[in-house]
Amino acid sequence: METTLIILKPDAVQRGLMGRIITRFEDKGLQIVGCKLMKISQQLAATHYEAHKEKGFYPGLVKFMTSSPVLVMALRGNGAITIARNMMGATFGSKANPGTIRGDFGVSNSFNLIHGSDSPEAAERELKLFFNQGEVLDFPRAIEGWVYDMSGGKIE
Repeated sequence: METTLIILKPDAVQRGLMGRIITRFEDKGLQIVGCKLMKISQQLAATHYEAHKEKGFYPGLVKFMTSSPVLVMALRGNGAITIARNMMGATFGSKANPGTIRGDFGVSNSFNLIHGSDSPEAAERELKLFFNQGEVLDFPRAIEGWVYDMSGGKIE
């Protein structure tokens, strides 16, 4: 099982899309194991996006991400990183396929609604930035056997 960080960005929060996006992840079978509404500080945004510091879009990105509350979630599931990123769609809403979060809800090439970790290493780093020890929970779900085929004794 993988755990990934998802951030519903200020535009998703301001547009009232949180519930609709969360529903998509839950409908897919991913488990929410951590969730909080927060305002990202300048320092946290700078740390989170440090890989982009030298890029021209960096100042605007930090300004955008600190402009309004965001919803951060830890999602868990078999292949959660790839599944979540496929559900998100292409980076720019204008280029994202219908049926994806960005394709259905976004048209902007600046405001793209959602962030998701792009690798297990990034997920581990990012989860530690946004969640304190004990805030990402580990608990069984009664539906697990209906989400995954475990007839062979393990998750397919």
